[in-house]
Amino acid sequence: MSIITLTTDFGNKDFFVASVKGAILSGVKNALIIDISHEIQPYNHSEAAYVLKNAYKTFPKGTIHIIGVESELTPENRHIAMLFEGHYFIGSDNGIFSMIKDDLKAEKIVEINIHENESPSFYVLDAFVKVASHLSRMGKLEVIGKTIKTIKQITNINPVVNNKENQILGSVIYIDNYGNVVTNINRRFFNEIGKSRDYKIFARTVKFENIYDSYTDAIDFSSPKEKREEDGKKIAIFNSANHLELGIYKSNPKTYGSAASLFGLDYRDPITVKFE
Repeated sequence: MSIITLTTDFGNKDFFVASVKGAILSGVKNALIIDISHEIQPYNHSEAAYVLKNAYKTFPKGTIHIIGVESELTPENRHIAMLFEGHYFIGSDNGIFSMIKDDLKAEKIVEINIHENESPSFYVLDAFVKVASHLSRMGKLEVIGKTIKTIKQITNINPVVNNKENQILGSVIYIDNYGNVVTNINRRFFNEIGKSRDYKIFARTVKFENIYDSYTDAIDFSSPKEKREEDGKKIAIFNSANHLELGIYKSNPKTYGSAASLFGLDYRDPITVKFE
């Protein structure tokens, strides 16, 4: 049995996801297809990388991950396949792969060439599924592409530090289903720059002075329920992916709002950490 995951910006309204799954089931015997997400914002590379990077590690080695985000083949957007930490990744060389592996070295990366004599209009269906089918039969990467050493890097999504090293300038990279705001500032980077100094976090006009271990850690359960500051309390934590996350306790984007809507934050908006 081959495990194949899908991470795309297709949404669930159209036939695209069903077509890809049908092609996989037709070409891969006993395939187990797992949807990681089809709600990636269109062409949002960093969102796709964040979601897949924090999901793939829980799958068995040998899992094949198809990435359907900006998959059109152009001279500036080649198709590649990568073996990294025992997992196979198939998609476009648009920066997503570099964000998934960070500074770590991949076992092998190839530029896919099986479509050199074809003109597909739906590359995820016509090319990526063929590669996945080949890999599911224990096929070698070298058969479907030529080995390459470098891939596209995206550096403008990384946080930066000012010259005095008393300020981190970060940004929003993801907004989850609860409307919590995930930043590109991770715990390791925060600790390296902060060196245990006091700090304040600024997101537009909102200020945070504490980072909690969890959302419930911010609530004083020893106080009577009627006296607690619960619903609507603003909270900063390092989430399960070790990224700085700004949220509101028990927020609901469909009713009274979320961190994203109430703080006025969206993708790429600035987040600043000032150390004292």
